[in-house]
Amino acid sequence: MTTDWRQALGRRTLVMGVLNVTPDSFSDGGLYADPDSAVRHARQMASDGADILDIGGESTRPATFGDRSPLPADEEKRRVLPVIARLAADLPRLPLSVDTYKAEVAAAALDSGASLVNDISGLTFDPQMAPLIASRAVPVILMHLLGTPRDIPLRPHYDDVVADICAFFERQIVHARSQGIRDEQIWLDPGLGFGKTARHNLEILRRLPELKALGYPLVVGASRKKFLGRVLGTDDPNDRREGTSAAVALSIAGGADIVRVHDVREMARVAKVSDAIVRGWEE
Repeated sequence: MTTDWRQALGRRTLVMGVLNVTPDSFSDGGLYADPDSAVRHARQMASDGADILDIGGESTRPATFGDRSPLPADEEKRRVLPVIARLAADLPRLPLSVDTYKAEVAAAALDSGASLVNDISGLTFDPQMAPLIASRAVPVILMHLLGTPRDIPLRPHYDDVVADICAFFERQIVHARSQGIRDEQIWLDPGLGFGKTARHNLEILRRLPELKALGYPLVVGASRKKFLGRVLGTDDPNDRREGTSAAVALSIAGGADIVRVHDVREMARVAKVSDAIVRGWEE
């Protein structure tokens, strides 16, 4: 992490570019599965205004988990480590996040040049993840996920979706602290699309200030997601940019500190104007 990046958090919205080095992610699976294409795309995202790159080697959409078997850690490392190592050398000032719930993969990624861990399980899948984060003193994104990617309910139920997510975060923050993770390492992500209906996702976006009130940097990842397609009436993830723009702008208005996006150039511009409105603008 660079000093400039640390100083920017909380002063302007950070743009996290998604780099899926997978064959089966929902919107870009297979496009960047080989290291050369992944590195080219990462460089383009950096040029387009990404503040962080989030690199993932395993698709976590429910449709990919029909056999109820996670991707082996060795295969996940084979996919992500060469890309992380090359980008750490080529773009040394750009923070790299590894999108994994496996401590073994996270440790290898940190050794290769990553500086942040994005754990979709919020430290619930791998008991070794929290001690690793504590020992390496790196930020971790705690995401809310109902169940696991293999058993997300088809009809998820919450007594109150935002209150339930807040309660989950409060429990996991206590757990993180008990493992030696400091408050300044913790970021929160409500997990749009993970065990939530379209109505749940929209309600979460409306009520982001309640999540922000927990007092931690807030990550929102609405980019190209299915609920936007439901609203827009399109099944094509690449036909959801306008919906993503609206979600990004309103997320920033609701208190998001980091937006996780596929279309970096466009969303960096959306974030810049949104920040000018919400946080103020100096000519």
